[in-house]
Parts: sequence; structure tokens; C-alpha cells
Amino acid sequence: MTEARSRQVVIAGAGIAGLTAALAFAERGCVVTVLEQARQLEVVGAGLQLSPNATRILRRLGVLDRLAVNAIRPEAVVLKDAATLRELARVPLGQAGENRWGAPYLVAHRADLHTALTTRVAEQPEIQLVTGARVTDITVEPQNIAVTAETDGGKIEAAGHLLVGADGVWSTVRRQLAGIDSAFGKNRFSGELAWRATVAADSAAGHAFAAIGAGDCVTTFLHPGFHMVAYPVSKGSAVNLVAFTKGERIAEGWSGHADPAILAGAMRGTSAALARLAALAGPWTAFPIHTVEQRRWTMPEGIALIGDAAHAMTPFAAQGAAMGIEDASMLANLIAASDPKQSLTIWEKLRRPRIEKVLGRGALNRLAWHAWGPVAIARNLVLATRPAEKLAADLDWLYGWEEKVVRR
Repeated sequence: MTEARSRQVVIAGAGIAGLTAALAFAERGCVVTVLEQARQLEVVGAGLQLSPNATRILRRLGVLDRLAVNAIRPEAVVLKDAATLRELARVPLGQAGENRWGAPYLVAHRADLHTALTTRVAEQPEIQLVTGARVTDITVEPQNIAVTAETDGGKIEAAGHLLVGADGVWSTVRRQLAGIDSAFGKNRFSGELAWRATVAADSAAGHAFAAIGAGDCVTTFLHPGFHMVAYPVSKGSAVNLVAFTKGERIAEGWSGHADPAILAGAMRGTSAALARLAALAGPWTAFPIHTVEQRRWTMPEGIALIGDAAHAMTPFAAQGAAMGIEDASMLANLIAASDPKQSLTIWEKLRRPRIEKVLGRGALNRLAWHAWGPVAIARNLVLATRPAEKLAADLDWLYGWEEKVVRR
């Protein structure tokens, strides 16, 4: 392999994981081609939470300052009973969290993060971003991966020593690999729906939230049938709301139409003020939550899946974006520092225990947040007697994670 080819990387997908990967590889001296099937970079979803394990990477890549202009640094995560609105627990964030974990905890509109990433990518001459390019063929050659993509102008080809599939839950790269190796599978519907709405802070819905939540916190309302997370975005001018319920599969995509009676039914028994917020915030958009459980994330020939393409997870640990960011940074770090084939194996072995632990935390959160009867009583007693310092310490393994950057 020539030296030039050994430093070329092809990335499928220009979402959060893909753009982070592009920046991370460019930082390590690689020439990067990003192929994005959408003609325009449109952002799906609304708000997202970025814990310190993600923001310290964004800071290193020169993205954090651009994002911070529009992001909010919440003072705490507050858990409340949805029926009584009584505060159950508070995990300190803000300056205390930044001092503890070495980087800020931020909440932001997904579009603001995407804009910060694309702005930074545009400043890197080593990165070429091609939109309207749908991957149609992957050819594995000795010491080379050739990728063919269709565009409005015809077919284009890109090649390098590594192909990174960062194209999400409905990954085209993963589907292509499934034809080569059955260990590369499909996504599945989790049985959960995410109901999303973004309301102006000065609207009736915004005032309804201010009456029961904190404008400078992430507030989670707990109930046996659902839970709702709310926090400010876009410099505090808007409030992101997302509620989670059981539901039927509604669409083979990120959003769709579902009967609002599902959400209303799940909220029976909640406080009148919370029900009023839900009514004023509508219409809600329903997002079917899909997960991906892959037996393999890599091929030794030089292919890796990252982020949702490899391990899409339920959002109950608020770590989906963060895990994609971690994946991208660690992959670039290892690949650039040693033999690519060995690095892929090492990367997957290092990442799997981390991802599995995060998945476990998400499952525990969902169980606790939807508890009822004696289990809910026990949960409330535990939260009432556990100091805020201990609640924060429980997250040290997650938020305090930091990779060791290897210099070549």
C-alpha cells in the first residue's frame, strides 16, 4: 500500500458520529472523504444531551466553542414524580459537574451541534464532504477498500485503507456487509415510541413548563406508563420535550404519525399541570425507537461500523450521541497510531464493554423511571436518602471517561 493510500479514509454518513470521525482522522493527518446520501444536510430530531465524556472530545476537535454559543449548561438533572410534581432527586451539574468531570455537561438543539461540526469540517482541507452520494457497492481488495456511490451526476468512487460506516440505524454499509458476513444484521423496533415537541420559552406551553420545571435544569417526570424529559435549548429561547411510551411500530424511518391517544392514555394519573403542558405542546411527533445489536462491528480488511450503525440504543441513558463521538475519536486514535488491521480488533474489544455498560445503565434507568407500586415506593426512598454527592459519584465511570490519545 502506498503511503498516500494508507492515510486515506472513507466515511459513509455525515451525522454526528461521521463528522466527528472525519475531524478526528483529519487531526491525525488522514485525508478523509465523507459520503452522505442526503442532498442537503437536514437534522433529524430536536434536543440532545452531551455529557462531559463527549464534550471533552468536541473541545479537543475545536467544536465545543462553536456549539457553546447556542447550548445551555444545565445546573442539575432533577427527577420529579409526574403525579405529585414532588422532587425526588437532584444530580448536580453546572460548574460543580465541570469541576468533577473535567468538561461541561451541555444540552443543545441537534441542529446546533450539527452546524458546529459542519462548520469545523469546512475549515479542514483534508476533508471532502460529498452530499447526495448513496453508497451502492463496497469492494474489498488487498490493502484497499473501494466504495462506489450514486449521485445525481452519475457514479463516483472513493478508496482508502479504511471504510467507516457511520450511516445510522438504517445503515447502507451494514446492509452491504450483511451480504458478505451474516454477523452483520439489522435494526429492530424496541417497542418504545419517543414523542417529541419543541416549544418557544415565551409561548403558553413554555410558561406551562416554567410552572412545573426548572429553566436551568434537565427535568425528568417519572410515571409507570411513561416518562418525560424537558430542558432548554437554543440559548434558552426554546424548551425541548420528549416523552417515552410503549407503542406499535409506526414507520420505517425516524419519525411518523401515531395516535396521540397513546400518549394521553400513558399519562393518566399525572398532575393536571403536566397534562396541561402536554396538551399545549402538541402536536407531538412520534419517533419509533430502533436498536441495533451487532455480533461484529469490524472487518479486518479495513471496515468499521460506529455509532448507531453498530449499536443504536434506547435513549434512557442519554448517551446515543456521546457513544458515537467516543467511537469516532477512539477509532481514529488507534488506527493512526498502529497497524490498521490490529487496531480494528483492539478498538472493538475496548469499545464493547463500555457500550454494554451504558446499555445496562439505560435499562436500569427505564426500570426505575417506570416503576410502580412497592417498587416505586422503594425507589423514592432510596433517592430520598442518597446524597447528591453520591448520585454524582455513581456517574463518574460514565461522565469521567477519557481516552488516552496516542501520538504517532
